[in-house]
Amino acid sequence: MHVSESVASALAERGRSGASRPPVKLLPVNHHHVHPTPSQQEYASSDSSSRWGRRDWLHLIEQLVPAVRWLRTYDVDNYLKADLIAGITVGTMLVPQAMSYARLAGLHPIYGLYSGFVPVFAYAIFGSSRQLAIGPVALVSLLISNGLTPLVDLAEEGADVKYTQLCILLALMVGVMESLMGILRLGWLVHFISHSIISGFTSASAIIIAFSQAKSFLGYSITRSSKIIPLIVSIYAGRSQFKWQPFVMGSLVLVGLLVMKHVGKTFKHLRFFRAAGPVTAVFCSTVFVKLVHPSSISVVGRIPQGLPVLSLDYRFEFAHQLWPTAALITGVAILESVGIAKALAAKNGYELDSNQELFGLGVANVLGSAFSSYPTTGSFSRSAVMNETGAKTGLAGLVMGLVLCSALQFFTPLFSDIPQCALAAIVISAVIGLVDYEEAMFLWRVEKKDFLLWLAASIFTLFLGIEVGVLIGVGISLAFVIYESANPHMAVLGRLPGTTVYRNVKQYPDSYIYHGMIILRIDSPIYFGNINFIKERLRAFELRTEVSANRGYDTGRIHFLIIEMSPVTYIDSTGIHAIKEIHQEYKARNIQIALCNPNHQVMVTLALAGIPELIGESWYFVRVHDAVQVCTSLLQSEAYDSGSNNPENLRRGGIERWGKYDRDQHSSHPSSMRSAWRREPVQSDSERTSLLNATDSV
Repeated sequence: MHVSESVASALAERGRSGASRPPVKLLPVNHHHVHPTPSQQEYASSDSSSRWGRRDWLHLIEQLVPAVRWLRTYDVDNYLKADLIAGITVGTMLVPQAMSYARLAGLHPIYGLYSGFVPVFAYAIFGSSRQLAIGPVALVSLLISNGLTPLVDLAEEGADVKYTQLCILLALMVGVMESLMGILRLGWLVHFISHSIISGFTSASAIIIAFSQAKSFLGYSITRSSKIIPLIVSIYAGRSQFKWQPFVMGSLVLVGLLVMKHVGKTFKHLRFFRAAGPVTAVFCSTVFVKLVHPSSISVVGRIPQGLPVLSLDYRFEFAHQLWPTAALITGVAILESVGIAKALAAKNGYELDSNQELFGLGVANVLGSAFSSYPTTGSFSRSAVMNETGAKTGLAGLVMGLVLCSALQFFTPLFSDIPQCALAAIVISAVIGLVDYEEAMFLWRVEKKDFLLWLAASIFTLFLGIEVGVLIGVGISLAFVIYESANPHMAVLGRLPGTTVYRNVKQYPDSYIYHGMIILRIDSPIYFGNINFIKERLRAFELRTEVSANRGYDTGRIHFLIIEMSPVTYIDSTGIHAIKEIHQEYKARNIQIALCNPNHQVMVTLALAGIPELIGESWYFVRVHDAVQVCTSLLQSEAYDSGSNNPENLRRGGIERWGKYDRDQHSSHPSSMRSAWRREPVQSDSERTSLLNATDSV
């Protein structure tokens, strides 16, 4: 069938009169050879032939040693005072916390101080965050205790020395893993763990840490465990050995810490109370012990004086046993530290490179292990105080390290009478803030699925242990990523009234839906993992779109499938084969496929696979509206010519005539589709020019 001369002339006259909309624009599809632009060629040539200059070397040094960056631009007048105050405040806060966390890890308190010394200096030089305060933290300390306790028989001779050596070796292994992840730029891996999983895991871990400190409050030993049930059973079983003196002192210290923290967070002019809490608690409780000498309250005991010495005496024969614990600590440390650093960077208006952050943390742990440090990472509480006290650069970290250096060199004799219950109270007050019940309430209100993830991570961590909780949490996060990727969102599109914009018809129910065609948008890459879902959805949409067409000629069935491909960033070979299958299936039922606005990479892949020749090169469009114009015009012209709305006649005639145009167009103008990114219809084809310009009147 052909368009009658009268109708063609009328349409052509309408196009010439200016009553039509802008002409349709097509995409060139023959991208078998992609050449760089002249500017790219010039840049590549100059880059390969020139040597690195001073600026290039300086940039490389700044990437490896970020401290060079802030040292070059340091503003003494505006930064020095703030950095000194922040460093001294957080350093003072770190001294009692470091000793507390070392005890939680099963180590002598001195190793907590060592871990707050060299790693702090190393991170200030190699780390990229300006406000992150690294050092011993509660969660990593508990993971160390749970991971190493089964490997060391504490009853055998020399068990304490072996345990300490394994902790130091663990710091080296964690540092190497973090450094390699930074060098290999694997920081993106942490993005696969959802925030709800992290929050649930951290909340449950905080509860376990708090219960593990009950022994110092109650005055008797309890089972070491990362599960809540054994801890509760052990606490209940030893109730006959309860001592009220450490319980009363620990409770008073804990209440004091919580009150000072609340005052510091509530009143900005009293924010130093938050940082001063641990020092005040240690000072008051130590003075009481020195004056009263209560026999029922255990104290820290003698702490060696002086700085740690360099020692590379690692026990590598145990390395194979430590890999699981090292990997677990690395993952948790990255999640905790990088998350805090990014949040502080966004709050203070600067960019943070996750890979550089990993490298800085790794170097801090490697160098720290050479000076008797156990694994360290960024701390929630100390980093918050560092930010609140106005830290501007890494100099605050250097000052914090100097505070620890002074404590090791001059003040350790004063620490011998610190009550164990006071250190336990410091740990509990620090982890209470990690129980994020407000996040759980928020997730319940906003997204029930994320709340279930939070709840699952919390329950698994509480009852199966921190290690199992981490693995299950990661597994659940990856499962959701895979599910969302394998089941991408697809939408039926309609035209918004008065515009040429096409949007989801469920979101905009008043949009125009055209008879005889279905417009779909695929909101994801097309690859082997989701192609079956996409094919099923295409068939489902063809049979039932859940919307009623309200524009154009009712042909009784679908004649055109228009796919909006701008969200499709990638297509693999499986997707290519699927497109060929879909085309053959639709061709057998006289349905034409049109593709709209695929990006350059996708377009090249389609061209290399021969898809343009298969579908027809004139069925690639810049906009969805361009495709709709063509399809509407074909249906309209065939209806005029046949004088009937017979769907089979409409479709057969339209496809035959449009296929003939495709063949004629590309045989007579082979270069036009290769040169320009967008082009107008060829003026010599007067019939098609008229059809393209004559759009529907709505």
